[in-house]
Amino acid sequence: MTVIEINGLQKSYRTRKVLEDVTLTVERGEIFGVLGPNGAGKTTTVECMSGLRKPDGGTLRVLGLDPRTQRRELLQRVGTQLQEAALPDAIKVGEALKLYASFYDRPADWQALMEEWGLAEKRNARFAGLSGGWKQRLFIALALVGNPEVVFLDELTTGLDPSARRLTWGLIRDMRDRGVTVVLVTHFMDEADALCDRIAVIDQGRVVHQGSPRDLLSRDSSGSLDDAYFALIERTV
Repeated sequence: MTVIEINGLQKSYRTRKVLEDVTLTVERGEIFGVLGPNGAGKTTTVECMSGLRKPDGGTLRVLGLDPRTQRRELLQRVGTQLQEAALPDAIKVGEALKLYASFYDRPADWQALMEEWGLAEKRNARFAGLSGGWKQRLFIALALVGNPEVVFLDELTTGLDPSARRLTWGLIRDMRDRGVTVVLVTHFMDEADALCDRIAVIDQGRVVHQGSPRDLLSRDSSGSLDDAYFALIERTV
């Protein structure tokens, strides 16, 4: 079942066109990766999907809803963790989860969520004192506290050490196993290969590839996913 359908999505900031013609679909229950170079339009695409930014053109449906006209209803059914996500330094883990739960009509039990995601021992820890790995664990719990059907994660593992990165991969798989559809923006081909059922590569505001990560190998004879990815980007420059 298709839960996200985008056709010809367009977005400009003043005179700079960021999205030219983004067309893609996301199926229920998959981890769907969005890749591309800096400035390609990945974050803008996800912000339009999640109802946080209004596109200029094209059609967009998420869970059958139009984010432009049904934004409030959509925000009750999706969870979002953006690249620049942050919380006040002094807020405690338990306080943050309780606060976010209050934003939703039918939230999850935030205390049970805290236990489930291993945050109970950090309940009274302040955000500023958390390591990068603990912050990402908290952001995932916050994205789930509204009982979402779809979760958007933007560069969740950037800046994490290898151990924390692998741990976060496990959390993302756990999220999918709960029945949540995950849209994951990433810069890392190894991450996409490890996690994603399908990916879309966006460059210069257009989708230049959509399929499984391994489908890229059929477009390039190098034998390396990284090389195939970079060759694809170079061909679109």
